[in-house]
Amino acid sequence: MYGGDEVSAIVVDLGSHTCKAGYAGEDAPKAVFPSVVGAVDGIESMDVDVDSTKTISSDDSKTNAVESEKEKGKRKLYVGSQALSYRRDHMEMLSPIKDGIVSDWDLVDNIWDHAFRSCLMIDPKEHPMLLAEPPMNTQQQREKAAELMFEKYKVPALFMAKNPVLTSFATGRATSLVVDCGGGSTTIAPVHDGYVLQKAVISAPIGGEFLTDCLLKSLESKGIKIRPRYSFKRKEVRAGEFQVEDVNLPDTTESYKLFCQRMIVGDIKDSICRVPDTPYDDKSYSNIPTTSYELPDGQMLEIGADRFKVPDVMFNPSIVQTIPGMEKYSDMIPSVRGLPHMVMESINKCDVDIRRELYSSILLAGGTSSMQQLKERLEKDLIEESPHSARVKVLASGNTTERRFSVWIGGSILASLGSFQQMWFSKSE
Repeated sequence: MYGGDEVSAIVVDLGSHTCKAGYAGEDAPKAVFPSVVGAVDGIESMDVDVDSTKTISSDDSKTNAVESEKEKGKRKLYVGSQALSYRRDHMEMLSPIKDGIVSDWDLVDNIWDHAFRSCLMIDPKEHPMLLAEPPMNTQQQREKAAELMFEKYKVPALFMAKNPVLTSFATGRATSLVVDCGGGSTTIAPVHDGYVLQKAVISAPIGGEFLTDCLLKSLESKGIKIRPRYSFKRKEVRAGEFQVEDVNLPDTTESYKLFCQRMIVGDIKDSICRVPDTPYDDKSYSNIPTTSYELPDGQMLEIGADRFKVPDVMFNPSIVQTIPGMEKYSDMIPSVRGLPHMVMESINKCDVDIRRELYSSILLAGGTSSMQQLKERLEKDLIEESPHSARVKVLASGNTTERRFSVWIGGSILASLGSFQQMWFSKSE
């Protein structure tokens, strides 16, 4: 057993949209930052002074809050919300995760490094690690993660837990159906007695980022320009009156511009979108009252039907075809089913004996699940579709933080349990 209470474990949940890391036993992660990495290729980054390019060691930790950099094939990587909010010429935004599975380990390495050294200010050698992994993770992926943790970070002990299991623990249940609406995808996984029933896991590529893109395209098609924060200056002409001038920055990459636009549109989506009570159609929502939202450059948006249309994509993916600019997804849409159907399908793949129990404890987790009215609509649709003997109960934590971080919170609870301490495995094992 590893040193009981003196050393707290570190829990890391690397999602497709944000990376969450923090100490076990706390109620929310200390470090939350986007899981994308800004990369500037060698030639442009040569004008940076030599001192700042050294890899940061633990003793000069004063500088590492700014950016942790590595000369990797002469490309420079920037991680963390602070380093990414600063516009750099030719900086491409790269995501290490494709379809919920890690595709670029070099970037993951940088993200972990940033989490441990810059955000938590710890030395990974001294703390056991609990890593959350997606239910679809392959053996090869797990080996790679373990290798990186033991070889590079030299962690004393490691444990990998599946996301749905952790979510289930966070609400104190051993058996439940976890509906995880994340940034990159929506995954539905039944958990029984603390194990994921692998054969019934269903995943769809519609997550928060997809909805954000739908909203962005929908606004652009109405002629609204979303101007990122770096692309304009605001001058105060008279008190309280601003004049906005465009700033021309030709070297900004397309991916960085999109990253910034998504940040803004993501906030619009979080603040005003809500799931409609009945399936969306243009007629009944055409004269709905609009809600206003002020963009960073001062223009006011009046958003009406889109508030309901975009979230309804989760329930009825075929709506995507009616959004201009989303044509490139039209071939993937027919294969994607709505949320209630995915839930039903997953439950029907499970053993008959546990179906009733799953119906009565459907857990919502992930950032996208805190969309207003999502729980009510899912419950309503399931009650209509499900067999009458089933008592449908959709459970979702009342506060948004708990829903967003449910995987991390479950990990935090699990890693701080006394009975869990003998489950860590070390390098030698």
